[in-house]
Amino acid sequence: MIKKYLLSIFFMLNYSFMAMEYELPSSNVENWEILHDDKIWIGWKNDGSIDWCRTKAILDAPIIQVQQLIENKTDYPNVFKRIKKTKIITDEIVYIALDMPFPFSNRDYVVKYVHENENNDLLYSYHSVLHDEVPEFHGYVRLINSTGQWRLKTINENKTEITYTWNGELLGDFPDWALSRAWKQQGLEVIDWLKDALE
Repeated sequence: MIKKYLLSIFFMLNYSFMAMEYELPSSNVENWEILHDDKIWIGWKNDGSIDWCRTKAILDAPIIQVQQLIENKTDYPNVFKRIKKTKIITDEIVYIALDMPFPFSNRDYVVKYVHENENNDLLYSYHSVLHDEVPEFHGYVRLINSTGQWRLKTINENKTEITYTWNGELLGDFPDWALSRAWKQQGLEVIDWLKDALE
């Protein structure tokens, strides 16, 4: 029993360490494959191990209002319509379940958030972790490498630049040929839903 418990602890620590090895791309948008270039910019790039996706836009709201939306993870299902459920495990760790369109299985992930300031930008980075309270559920594909970041930058007192970067891996039964379409859709949805929530 003790041996099994110690192995479980070792696996959790080792897995968390592995998840943190993924280094997010720099904040610029150079050398990205552009999927959409209008008021909402969306692109993707592969760094040799991960397909990174990024969406970027200007929101007509002060940074404090955008910050409140990003920090209130309990309310994510009301803001981001593809999120079916969130469960706050600790102050930093959150379980998120996603509704995928038919015929694809739903996705979920457990991530740890880290809040930082960088040159007056607000950063909310996250990476996958394991947690005993969140086993893998039937009917869901667990995104074990989920990694990403929200970056908020003040343009002026009424405008905020938001940049959302995420690991585009969808695993399971999702076909490779449909990935770029899914990434573009996600990039558009995320920004549009934030705009709706800020109105």
